[in-house]
Amino acid sequence: MSLSNTIETQIKTAVQKLYGANLESVELQPTRKDFEGDVTAVVFPMLRVVKGNPVQIGEAIGNYLVKNVLEIEKFNVVQGFLNIVLSDSYYLDFFNSVEDFSSFGKVPQGTKALMVEYSSPNTNKPLHLGHVRNVLLGYSVSEIEKAAGKKVYKTQIINDRGIHICKSMLAWEKFGNGETPDAADLKGDKLVGNYYVKFDKEYKKQIEELKAEGKTEEEAKVQAPLINEAQEMLRKWEAGDEETVSLWNKMNGWVYKGFEETYKSIGVDFDFYYYESDTYLLGKDIIEEGIKKDVFFMKDDGSVWCDLTEDGLDEKLVLRSDGTAVYMTQDIGTAVQRVKDHPDVGGMIYTVGNEQDYHFKVLFLILKKLGYTWAENLFHLSYGMVDLPSGKMKSREGTVVDADDLIAQMTDTARTISEELGKIDDFSQDEKESLYRMIGLGALKYYILKVDPKKRILFNPEESVDFQGNTGPFIQYTYARIQSILRKAGEISTALDLASFKIHPKEKELIKIIQQYPDTIQLAAENYSPALIANYTYDLVKEFNSFYQNVPILATDNETEKAFRVKLSEAVAEIIKSAFKLLGIDVPERM
Repeated sequence: MSLSNTIETQIKTAVQKLYGANLESVELQPTRKDFEGDVTAVVFPMLRVVKGNPVQIGEAIGNYLVKNVLEIEKFNVVQGFLNIVLSDSYYLDFFNSVEDFSSFGKVPQGTKALMVEYSSPNTNKPLHLGHVRNVLLGYSVSEIEKAAGKKVYKTQIINDRGIHICKSMLAWEKFGNGETPDAADLKGDKLVGNYYVKFDKEYKKQIEELKAEGKTEEEAKVQAPLINEAQEMLRKWEAGDEETVSLWNKMNGWVYKGFEETYKSIGVDFDFYYYESDTYLLGKDIIEEGIKKDVFFMKDDGSVWCDLTEDGLDEKLVLRSDGTAVYMTQDIGTAVQRVKDHPDVGGMIYTVGNEQDYHFKVLFLILKKLGYTWAENLFHLSYGMVDLPSGKMKSREGTVVDADDLIAQMTDTARTISEELGKIDDFSQDEKESLYRMIGLGALKYYILKVDPKKRILFNPEESVDFQGNTGPFIQYTYARIQSILRKAGEISTALDLASFKIHPKEKELIKIIQQYPDTIQLAAENYSPALIANYTYDLVKEFNSFYQNVPILATDNETEKAFRVKLSEAVAEIIKSAFKLLGIDVPERM
């Protein structure tokens, strides 16, 4: 039984013995920093069953706890708050009980799997800043869920078909002169993205020409030769035309190679891939079954719908009157296919922007109505847009911030700031470049992940690479500082005699935060929120820096103090490294 459970049980016993009343629950919370104490029991809710003065009730319960709970040293009551002070020995016993802080807080993997989908790009353009938030969130949530004891499959569905893909293909065919990524010395996804932009420019020219001939805007958009040729190309692809499919395979191959380079650069990976070209026909058989079960109904024109009005939603089209699928059909089929492919999957997380909130409400509800038990464990990891100080991005117009360019910019920003600080003059050039990249990526990832996923972000590259405040580089620097302390300390005896050791208040505060790490992992997993891990790590680092500035670590003459403080510093470093790994961030040994 945890100490918080023990305290709760003892408070219930105290109330029963002292007042003859039964408490259903006890509200416990960490004691506020401006009061003495470690755990606070809130007395006010108890007044529903115990009549009297809250201060006097708190005093009576506090006296009972001191007598009956070994770990409780003393208490104080402020209005209706019972502040409980735990003994030094409790904290020392906890610290000594952890054999390995590098694995502290992590739970062994269970048998039921969770599938996390993220990235899911289109093959007509490179990954951009919006994708960066998506992949960082999806990857980090996957790692957090694993740490919390889940078996996790990381996946994506690649949008490799449709009119937008044909636009790039057509533009390359018309204007590319056989250009290849190697010949252009360009990543394949960037080359294909350039032709998507080229299509849009040429298409707009044709629209203007048609408008000059007297056509309306709408007429011009429909009659422009380029859009008609792109639609014809799509029809050929769907019909399996050999030449069209060959071009599609070639250009998609360029893009996949480019994507893999970017994923490797960002430091994310996947276990399984799904392709829309394979899944776009899925789901039709499920719709047929759903009609028989009265989950769906057919209208007079032959179209099939799901009536969700009783659930506060609307009627949703799941099959067109000509028998062709819509996105909802495909998503239903893909979800079912994933469980067929991986029968141990008991839930799925979809990392998709908040503009799709309604779509996923409908999808999850339909899957539940179809009777899939795993549909109870579906979650839309919805996130807000990422903006830059310069404004919104548009891929058709080529104003998107490319993910590769962003990583290069972050590395350059880290280089400039690190060189100004001048603390790495003894590094080799390769060591410097590796560090700049680690700092730049750490700054980018932390800046994005420290924010609650639902909130929109205004991303400022310079602000993110600050070595002070709630930033990745500040935390990385603290880790490197601890490594320097450990190098200077050398070998420290593993067995510490702490029988008569008096713990410093700053040491106690650090241990209290360390203790919270396992619960923080579980809470982050329950809420699918890397922000909880990021901000926990910042709180830990702030507390360590306060400890470092106020308590001598290597300068103390007391060998037991020195050994304990070195071990405490080492534990903090291990947790920083562990927490940052959950965020996909590396930490440097020197900085």
